[in-house]
Amino acid sequence: MSNAAERIVEPGDQGAAPASSVEEGAPEGELLIDVRGLLKTFRVGFLRRRAVEAVKGVSFGVRRGEIFGFLGPNGAGKTTTIKMLTGLIAPTGGEAYLFGARVPSPEARRKIGFLPENPYVYPYLTPREFVELCGRLSGMRGAALRRRAMEVLDQVKIAYAADRQVRRLSKGMLQRTGLAAALVADPEMLILDEPMSGLDPVGRKEVRDLIFAERDQGRTIFFSTHILSDVEAMCDRVAILREGQVVVSGAIRQLLRGDVLRTEVTLAGASEGLLADLVAKGFATTRRGDVVVVDVEGEARVREALRASLAAGAQVVEVAPRRETLEDLFMRRAL
Repeated sequence: MSNAAERIVEPGDQGAAPASSVEEGAPEGELLIDVRGLLKTFRVGFLRRRAVEAVKGVSFGVRRGEIFGFLGPNGAGKTTTIKMLTGLIAPTGGEAYLFGARVPSPEARRKIGFLPENPYVYPYLTPREFVELCGRLSGMRGAALRRRAMEVLDQVKIAYAADRQVRRLSKGMLQRTGLAAALVADPEMLILDEPMSGLDPVGRKEVRDLIFAERDQGRTIFFSTHILSDVEAMCDRVAILREGQVVVSGAIRQLLRGDVLRTEVTLAGASEGLLADLVAKGFATTRRGDVVVVDVEGEARVREALRASLAAGAQVVEVAPRRETLEDLFMRRAL
């Protein structure tokens, strides 16, 4: 794996801001988010004000028209970084730019639709009222605002509850209301903090489809999530945080190893004698109902496992090579 594909930041390297926030080999295009050496230190405690470094020199860039995934375990600094980007809190050091303007920038903020991790909606408002309120805060008025509010509520599949008080909505419905509010002003870029939170599998698919549709209309999507399968399926590039630092960033297709890590051979009718023979040969076996899965490391020994299985009269149901997934990369770099 080349350094052009994967940019790794070792702990303790957060001194000066880097010359570029985008890894070498990244596609060309207008840089809409440019974060360089961003730092955030909180003072915690009542009497003894202890310093806690939540973000330690984070750098990355997001280009126009891409879907960018921002990943990391709980406490890695993702939400803190997003709050600094959106101007909700001030950085301790470093700098960040949105649409070429240094954060905080009211002009840049007008071009952004933001969904926080835990959207708060006044409980006695309805989704329609809340979305229209957010539209008015963005300068929208009159019939155009009312029409647009219903358009985005329909887009996120909650128009049927447009006039139901928010306090009577489920967590997933509340998440959809927040997403509609992020879309109402027709932003150039969406910043979404855990957009799949509280959604069932159907809701997650609908939000994934919505994100693709928004990208196809020319919008740039920056989002954080814990659902790695969604990121692998959706994102062009990612940055992974660990303890407040970016530990790896780049294009997903370049970051993931293409070679086969292991092969799963699924057998039916495997006898206990065959299983004992496979274990003696160093293969891991797992019984799953009526079948047995043999875990073969790499590619070299697959033929050996198949030969032994067929000789013992077992039926080969499936031979499935497993390549590195984003979850493998995440576990390797973020934990």
